[in-house]
Amino acid sequence: MIDKSIINQLKGIVGEENVLTQKVDLVTYSYDATADVPTELPDVVVMPLDTEAVQKVVKLAREHKIAIYPRGAGTNLSGGTIPLKRGIVLSLQRMNKIVEIDAANLTATVQPGVVIATLNSAVAPYGLIYPPDPGTVATATMGGSVSECSGGLRGLKYGVTKHYIMGMEVVLASGERVRFGGKTVKNVTAYDFASLFVGSEGTLGIITEITCKLIPAPKYRRTMMGIFNTLEDAGNSVAGIIASQVIPATLEIMDNKTIRTIEDFSKIGLPVDAKALLLIEVDGMTEDVVAKEAEAVIEVLKKNNCQYKIANSDTERDQLWAARRNALPALASLNNTCIVEDATVPRSRITDMLVAVENIAKKYNVTIGTFGHAGDGNLHPTILYNKYDKEETERVHKAVDEIFESALKFHGTLSGEHGIGIAKMKYLKDEIGESGIKLMQSIKQAIDPENLFNPGKLVPFKEA
Repeated sequence: MIDKSIINQLKGIVGEENVLTQKVDLVTYSYDATADVPTELPDVVVMPLDTEAVQKVVKLAREHKIAIYPRGAGTNLSGGTIPLKRGIVLSLQRMNKIVEIDAANLTATVQPGVVIATLNSAVAPYGLIYPPDPGTVATATMGGSVSECSGGLRGLKYGVTKHYIMGMEVVLASGERVRFGGKTVKNVTAYDFASLFVGSEGTLGIITEITCKLIPAPKYRRTMMGIFNTLEDAGNSVAGIIASQVIPATLEIMDNKTIRTIEDFSKIGLPVDAKALLLIEVDGMTEDVVAKEAEAVIEVLKKNNCQYKIANSDTERDQLWAARRNALPALASLNNTCIVEDATVPRSRITDMLVAVENIAKKYNVTIGTFGHAGDGNLHPTILYNKYDKEETERVHKAVDEIFESALKFHGTLSGEHGIGIAKMKYLKDEIGESGIKLMQSIKQAIDPENLFNPGKLVPFKEA
């Protein structure tokens, strides 16, 4: 329990209105979007408004050896922001200013609390976009997205968060402020600190400002839906589209369980008898190029026994993408607990992974709906169960273990975009080995020797 005098000092730093101590507030900040992980009530929630305040909070916490849990919108799916012991939840949502839009250099500089959708609305009048597009784009913050290295629907063509972060300002465990990177396209001065902090899940420092790359927004697009009777045909279509040297902006998949659930949820006329759907969008700067790429995609679909539909209006397009974004909330409505994984495999093994997940669901008699970013091999097997049923919960955990085992067997990875947090730490050694664990521990020990920032996440930390 943090002493009342420390609470009062925190109020003096950020203002009384930016310090939360009521139980209802503490409960709210004790969990994120991850199911079935341990948690603890924090002692206090602190909401700084600027970097100077963050520095003062960090120095106070270090002086009194109080853990700090950095937090954005709490939409992450690996337990990356939840407290594991008493301490300070440092919410950065009120640091939400767009500092600068530099259209000449195709950059934006923002505070960590800026919502991704808000940034895109701000740069749209300049004919620009910030491409990373997580499913929670309307609520996810830039700081959280950078810390998790989130991906999203546009990852196949445009990449993920790490491809767009050019520089940042960070507060270290000492309370010092450091800047690295910037607006230049080329920068090889010193270590690549920006890349180190992207995806670090708040374990190395507090990100207080971000400079990100923008790109010209595509002017034309064509959206299609492919309807398949087998998972194999859907998976082979994914591989075939890429092999045809067409890189769609988005290439998404939904299995039958997901299709049926979304249709029950939103009533938009999805083909509920389909074994799988592909949602495909090609885009570009000229109408001719987009039309040719769409034709090439359709040829691949035809070769793989696919019925297809083309969205003939923005309304039809928006309906299709609304269906995809409704996948998780629709599936989550089926039971009281929902585990969403993001095992990722090479594109050539997407069919193998789809079939493996289907077989795992049958083997353990659990309900799994699979959707995801098929074009980059990033699948989201979503397991629905009753957490109060001990026997079912045990089967679910065995199924999750086997899903990750399968992903690694197919030369994949534990996480494509959700991070490790605490939910996947037990599998980490299986992918990076003991030497990889030791290297992560060394980095953490060097930068945050007292384990001040987000203890218990991402890396098994060795206390000094």
